[in-house]
Amino acid sequence: VMHWRGFSHDMNRRAVYGDVVREVVAEVAARVEAVVAAGIPPERLVVDPGLGFAKQPEHDLRLVAGLAQLRALGRPVLVAGSRKRFLGHILADADGTPPGAHDRDAATAALSAIVAHRGAWAVRVHDVRATADAVRVARAVASVS
Repeated sequence: VMHWRGFSHDMNRRAVYGDVVREVVAEVAARVEAVVAAGIPPERLVVDPGLGFAKQPEHDLRLVAGLAQLRALGRPVLVAGSRKRFLGHILADADGTPPGAHDRDAATAALSAIVAHRGAWAVRVHDVRATADAVRVARAVASVS
């Protein structure tokens, strides 16, 4: 169950939030409830904050920081942040030009290590090996902390 507020042609104008984490969690919870009411067993559901879908870069960062609130829904959390626009925004040069999507794999690996540490069940990525290595390093550090 992924959060989104519309199709790509108009989703950016729907990226208006007061408290993005609270609102996304509430909207995902409502969809989970609807899916369960339609007969899908809750244990078959995974939730996804929908990074980049009707969200501005600041919204995506807040959702990553607030991942625990999405986890509180009691379902595994998938984070699909690979090569997303908000990573390009973070990595933009002094002129504000973001790197191309293919140049965001290191940032994707860093993001994946962060969300894994915060309890994400899975991540969707393009560069599996670099991401797996980053997650293993983060877990090793966490295991001795």
